[in-house]
Amino acid sequence: MPRKTANKVRKRKGKDLDEILEDLKPEKIAKLQNQEIDLDLPGDGQFYCVQCNRYFIDQATQKKHTGTKVHKQRLKALKAPAYTQKDAEAAGGLGTDE
Repeated sequence: MPRKTANKVRKRKGKDLDEILEDLKPEKIAKLQNQEIDLDLPGDGQFYCVQCNRYFIDQATQKKHTGTKVHKQRLKALKAPAYTQKDAEAAGGLGTDE
């Protein structure tokens, strides 16, 4: 396998935007931000970015992450309206004439 495509195959994708929007609901976000200590996760699972679905080693690294381009792009993508089944059908020409 050529080098240029090897990383694309191995890259681990995080949660999809619709899954993250579900996690941003008040009852779930409180649970995710106050997790139990898990020694298998970075930073014992205490430093978590809900929007990016990432764990960090410490508070400084998490704070640094909030200023990065990747985090800002994720926030922008989450602000956009969700793509629905109705939109998909309308794009495919199956929508109703309203």
